[in-house]
Amino acid sequence: MRAPLRDQIKQMVVDGLISGRWAPGDRIVERRVATELGVSQAPVREALRELEALRLIESSPNKGAQVRGLTRADLREVYEVRAGLEETAIRLGRPDPAALRPHLHGLQQAIASGSLRGQVRHGVAFHREIVRAAGNEVLLSVWESLGVEIWTHLSIRLFRMRPHENSRDHEPLVEAFERDDPDLGPLLRAHILDYAPEP
Repeated sequence: MRAPLRDQIKQMVVDGLISGRWAPGDRIVERRVATELGVSQAPVREALRELEALRLIESSPNKGAQVRGLTRADLREVYEVRAGLEETAIRLGRPDPAALRPHLHGLQQAIASGSLRGQVRHGVAFHREIVRAAGNEVLLSVWESLGVEIWTHLSIRLFRMRPHENSRDHEPLVEAFERDDPDLGPLLRAHILDYAPEP
């Protein structure tokens, strides 16, 4: 099943942000994007509104949509909120470690093949499984609304943050879940904040 048109457009703009097609301060012209994709301006406008909610772009009556000048502090805030949500998730319910292993394996394969996109995708899927195991749809929805995968890619491109370089970062988490470690909350928080830059 194909993603809704709005989501396809949003992904196209995100890919442009990640690749550097649009840099901070650049305008994203609705009409131009619509013409390029052969669609009306309405779904483009919807996609840009969603990206504005993620704080990736900003709009004003005179300038239209512009790529925000993202800072290390912006990124740090996202990671701090994400760490808090994941800590809350494991207080509500913990995943079966066996459900984390396939994502860890996918991460190892992506590293072996040198696929940055694969590393980010499997790393995010690993953490999504942790949040999903809480069994709280509101929590999962808020976590998803952070745009974790997008921010991870942007942090690597804009700030040269290290990607999920190896599965060793995630292996201790799986082992901690396996032994039901009482210090899992602080361990998980430290793991996430390790990827966040100092402001």
